[in-house]
Amino acid sequence: MNLARVIGVVLIAAGAIGLVMGSFSYTKESEAVKLGPLQLSVKQQETVNVPVWAGVGAIAVGVVLLLMGGRKG
Repeated sequence: MNLARVIGVVLIAAGAIGLVMGSFSYTKESEAVKLGPLQLSVKQQETVNVPVWAGVGAIAVGVVLLLMGGRKG
């Protein structure tokens, strides 16, 4: 299996996951105040929305790579 096919499969999987999930969240920790040995930190939850066009585009590019990956020339 060549590199183009592997990338195609990864793009198809990532696009499908993006379409199914729609968004993902992560926790961001930042240092708010630091006074000598005392340190206060803030944890914020950030949400990233995955646009539908990005998921569909990843699937389309993945399919093209999969189909063209076996051709030489």
